Amino acid sequence: MKTWYDDSGAVAGGVEEMGTRMRCRDFPLRLAAAVFGALVISGCARNQPEGVTPTVAPAPAPPDIPASIRAEQVTGRWGYGAYHRPQDSVRTEAAARAACGQPVTIDRGPNGGVMMYLADSPQMRELALKGSASGQNYIGPPGPPAGMEDREIVSFDGHSMVLKWVDPEVAGRYGIGVYVRCAPGGRARTAQQPKPKPAATQ
Repeated sequence: MKTWYDDSGAVAGGVEEMGTRMRCRDFPLRLAAAVFGALVISGCARNQPEGVTPTVAPAPAPPDIPASIRAEQVTGRWGYGAYHRPQDSVRTEAAARAACGQPVTIDRGPNGGVMMYLADSPQMRELALKGSASGQNYIGPPGPPAGMEDREIVSFDGHSMVLKWVDPEVAGRYGIGVYVRCAPGGRARTAQQPKPKPAATQ
């Protein structure tokens, strides 16, 4: 073991003893630093209001997806029919074509939408054509697509249009609507578009 001497020549101790003395001299400084850090953390915690959790900014709403069908393509005069059973679709389309003697009129709205009735509503409203991430189009009040008041555009080719209510309860009463575009020479109704009527059950 090495021996250490102090300035007076006296034996100061071995290496192990010197290390112990150095650690003892450093201990108050380390203790003071630890206590100061704990006080800072404690003070920060006390500054937080009780019962308040950090707020997280809500995620921005996804951008509206435009429909692939434009409002001007939907406006016009249509013969209308509805069915519940898939096997009645062809017969209902023929009935809708024959209904052009009393056509349904879909007009443009003042804000670029289309004027139509909602289910069980006595007033016509301006509805929007809405696209979706899945590529499906909807007609309904402004807002996210596939809302409970919306109608899904099942098919559209410019001459015929099939609409299905998103709300299952409403769809069960009104059925799937079939619209067939009326020829220009057909006799037009003087009244506006009639309210949709529940489809007759078979």
